[in-house]
Amino acid sequence: MLYYQRSNGGWPQPGGDAINYNRILTSTQKQQLIAEKNNLDATIDDKSTTHEINYLVASFKQTQNDDYRKAAERGIIYLLTAQKKNGGWAQFYPDSSSYRKQITYNDNAMVDVLWVMKSITDGTNSFDVVDKQLVPKAQKAVDRGVDCILKTQYSQKGILTAWCAQHDRITLQPTGARTFELPSLSGNESVGILEFLMSIDNPSDRIRKSVRAATAWLESVRLPDIATKIIIDPSQPKGKDVVVVQEPGSTRWARFYDLDTNKPFFCGRNGIKKYALAEIENERRVGYAWYGIWPAKLLATDYPNWAKKWGK
Repeated sequence: MLYYQRSNGGWPQPGGDAINYNRILTSTQKQQLIAEKNNLDATIDDKSTTHEINYLVASFKQTQNDDYRKAAERGIIYLLTAQKKNGGWAQFYPDSSSYRKQITYNDNAMVDVLWVMKSITDGTNSFDVVDKQLVPKAQKAVDRGVDCILKTQYSQKGILTAWCAQHDRITLQPTGARTFELPSLSGNESVGILEFLMSIDNPSDRIRKSVRAATAWLESVRLPDIATKIIIDPSQPKGKDVVVVQEPGSTRWARFYDLDTNKPFFCGRNGIKKYALAEIENERRVGYAWYGIWPAKLLATDYPNWAKKWGK
């Protein structure tokens, strides 16, 4: 883990995949990683950097190896440096090519960072071991991050709804990423954002309004009596398929909802919006989470408990 850490404090995602820390590095591989220390490919995608920081502070508590604490602190400083003036975090820093520069909620990237910052300010999850000078900086980062979340919450004709997986770093409006990830409202990433907002003690009126609006939106876009099923289909390029089936009593949410109509949509690598999963190519049907139950626990348990504590 220490070999993989870049000079700027962050960690990469080599080849787009999470680092396998279970493998034993050869001396040649170690030398290669040392040579790559100054690469500017650090990211928060798929828990990169945040995972390592969490692991290192816990490991320091167990071993008292100060190299682990120092590496974690360098990672924290990297995250603080990477925060944008608007309070958001991009998927990569300092790499700003393509969509990597946008505010990124996708796969909970920014929310993962905020949980690290909150753990520092609260002194929880083993973060009581880090330099106390980082605490006020982390608190400021949380405040700015929450402000960014509230400002990016999408409004439909004056009514607050939810969030896109990416928001433009300048306009704060929903924006796309990969060709099949169009501007939309997310039935997935919005849940992680809400879970973080609901963890804040004595929430402000703005936070309460935001949480109430987003949970109401998630309730309104639930898709009753359907489920998805993986089937074996040798005629398909992937040898299998994902189909939508009727399942009375089940509930699903779509990954993407239209910004104006709240209608679920799907998209292949050609970037053309479709309104049925069957209308996009097999490779994307089976290779992406188009439906899920992401908000189920939040709506059934977490939000009612929050509302009881902090008022509807």
